Amino acid sequence: MSAPATKAPVLVANEVSMVFGGLTALSNVSLQLGEGQILGLIGPNGAGKTTFFNCLTGLYTPTTGSVQLRGRVLPHDPASVTVAGVARTFQNIRLFPSMTSLENVLVGRHARMSQGPLASLFHGPAYRRGEADARTRALELLEFVGLAKVHDELARNLPYGDQRRLEIARALATDPSVLLLDEPTAGMNPQETEATRQLIFAIRETGVAVVVIEHDTKFIFSLCDHVSVLVQGQLLVEGAPEVVRDDPRVIEAYLGKPPDEVEAEVRQYTEEAGPDTQVKDTGGNQ
Repeated sequence: MSAPATKAPVLVANEVSMVFGGLTALSNVSLQLGEGQILGLIGPNGAGKTTFFNCLTGLYTPTTGSVQLRGRVLPHDPASVTVAGVARTFQNIRLFPSMTSLENVLVGRHARMSQGPLASLFHGPAYRRGEADARTRALELLEFVGLAKVHDELARNLPYGDQRRLEIARALATDPSVLLLDEPTAGMNPQETEATRQLIFAIRETGVAVVVIEHDTKFIFSLCDHVSVLVQGQLLVEGAPEVVRDDPRVIEAYLGKPPDEVEAEVRQYTEEAGPDTQVKDTGGNQ
């Protein structure tokens, strides 16, 4: 699966810095995400990856710098950022445990429902059409992530991997242009990890650009078109997966092992994942 031809970036972070009191969590971090691109964001614990996501999605207001979606500066408000077209999942699962899978996805769909207060109050025809359309779309998304059969199951009763996929379905329900995934494979077994990798490819095929934070470098290097490395709140290096994987600064600061050993792990991972899995070349083709 190859990325589309290079186009104007859909998401641009320009020299974003975040200072908490006297602590600099991010220092002049820039990022460009192309249409339909999968970008990986890696780095040691405490590197500032989740802080950067929080700046991209309006949870934090950057001390300096700006974030633009399709050339427009994003507001510093999570709800407005979601409406603008940026959705995310979280490192720690944030589902509504006492709601069904379908109800959780409908919560995400609320951002795209346009019924006015009167229609909602009196449950008129416009309200009923909107509710029916939202339910149809939510069921489509559950089918897309492989959870159609458990649409009426409470979220708390789902296996861990299914809860992760349900979070992705809820984020997709907002119809984003950009999807940010914060450690989507954390705690998963190899089979669940591979299923998530294929799901992200499928999401890209729908035209959604994706940014992934992940500690599993084998997963990142076999998934992404482009990889950026954060260390101590600064952008250390960025480029194609092969370039980043072999960069001595990355090996020293993050991987802690020789390039040939890292490559052997990546190739072992892709071989275990199946015959259709290949390591991307420098051009981003799988």
